[in-house]
Amino acid sequence: MISKSLIIIPTYNEKENVAQMIDALLILSTDFHVLFVDDNSPDGTADLIELAIEKHPDRIFIEKRNGKLGLGTAYIHGFKWAIEKNYNYVFEMDCDFSHDPKDLIRLQAELDKGADLVVGSRYCKGGKVKNWPLKRILMSYFASVYVRIILFISIRDTTAGFKGYRINVLEKINLDAVTFKGYAFQVCMKYAVIKHGFKAKEIPITFVDRIHGESKMSTGIFKEAFFGVWKMRHMKL
Repeated sequence: MISKSLIIIPTYNEKENVAQMIDALLILSTDFHVLFVDDNSPDGTADLIELAIEKHPDRIFIEKRNGKLGLGTAYIHGFKWAIEKNYNYVFEMDCDFSHDPKDLIRLQAELDKGADLVVGSRYCKGGKVKNWPLKRILMSYFASVYVRIILFISIRDTTAGFKGYRINVLEKINLDAVTFKGYAFQVCMKYAVIKHGFKAKEIPITFVDRIHGESKMSTGIFKEAFFGVWKMRHMKL
């Protein structure tokens, strides 16, 4: 049986990347479906996605929202869409090519082998980061150490945004309780998976900093993650 797999990609001002990303996904050996959740990008990102939908209406989809509502809420929107459409596997990835589309094949292979959550990891054995300044690498690495200590989880790349889930995992988690918008969302989802007793697996990837467009990182996102881990310990996930 061929898995029915959905890739969810949130977008906000990604016109320099989105067409190339669609091309890269469509040539993969697995017939992934792709859902873009666009937060009313003023640069015309949604227009480019809709052009692709005209050519590939059976594989490319878009959900348009009224404003910039945050990464976490975009994924929650996509998860609920995937559950409604009865997908088997659901993947998260960025639109800026920091995640290599070819690695989706490896992520899906781990789900096929029995993992409930598979994480494309920068910090497990074999994982790498390219084109980041040392300061940012250290901040990201020690943020994951901090999270592991507070939440008592063994995942090494706790803020990773390149992941695959079995659909029953998303059905089990109380998605409405996950209200974080940035990196805290990524941490919270991993914590929820482990809290429910599901099997998580990390595989190494090479993370490459974006070439086109602007990073969505902000002080507010960092603060949300720093303080949010304490909140997660008491959430009904």
